[in-house]
Amino acid sequence: MPWIILVVIVFAWGTPQVKAFLNHISAPSLAMPGLDKLVLRVAPVVAKPTAEPAVFLFNWLSASGTAILITAIVSGLVLKYSIRELVANYAKTLIVVWKSLLTIAAMLALGYTTRYSGEDAILGLAFAHTGAAYPFFAAMLGWLGVALTGSDTSSNVLFGSLQKITAGTLGTEPDTHGRGEQLSGGVMGKDDRCPEHLRASTATGYVGHEWRILRFVFLHSLALAALVGGLVLLQQYVYHLPRHGRAIAWRNCN
Repeated sequence: MPWIILVVIVFAWGTPQVKAFLNHISAPSLAMPGLDKLVLRVAPVVAKPTAEPAVFLFNWLSASGTAILITAIVSGLVLKYSIRELVANYAKTLIVVWKSLLTIAAMLALGYTTRYSGEDAILGLAFAHTGAAYPFFAAMLGWLGVALTGSDTSSNVLFGSLQKITAGTLGTEPDTHGRGEQLSGGVMGKDDRCPEHLRASTATGYVGHEWRILRFVFLHSLALAALVGGLVLLQQYVYHLPRHGRAIAWRNCN
């Protein structure tokens, strides 16, 4: 029953109509003082000097975490848990997983730090030396990002700007061949080796055995990522993805 409730609610939250409705209710944005448009990107990263915006969008209602929280509450009530029992279990779980949550937050912070410090530009230009093999390594970098952070969204924060800079430097379409290939490879990092799945094992009392999960799925996940890297190489040089397919890939990446 909890799984059915999860599928229904998360599916609804993923539709553009529901997201737009929830963001219309509440999605405040804050231009970060001391940072917004104070970082200037210059050539060769961009064609002309461009101020980097730093605006935090707090879309707390349309966030997937909100959908999962609502799922947990509804599931608990359906399974005859009292509000007191739900709160107690929630607090107990937070005590167990707070270190993992802090690690994920630190990864996101690292992504924004690399972006606004200019490190993403340095790494992106260096990554361009992969040359014709870039599509393969773009997918592998996406795999690494999701394996580290646990989600495609977080991986895009960590490596999305880097990928776009590298693709632009090599003269390919930044949105399709940079971020799109990162997203494709990132899905392979969503295997059980990503931290959020290890966090779930911690919450269910499997503390101290997370390494067993990593060892079991690591090669499997890496092999799938390599296959995706080979596929995007074929799309780049042998079979070119139609424009309609590229648009779909980019919308999914967003």
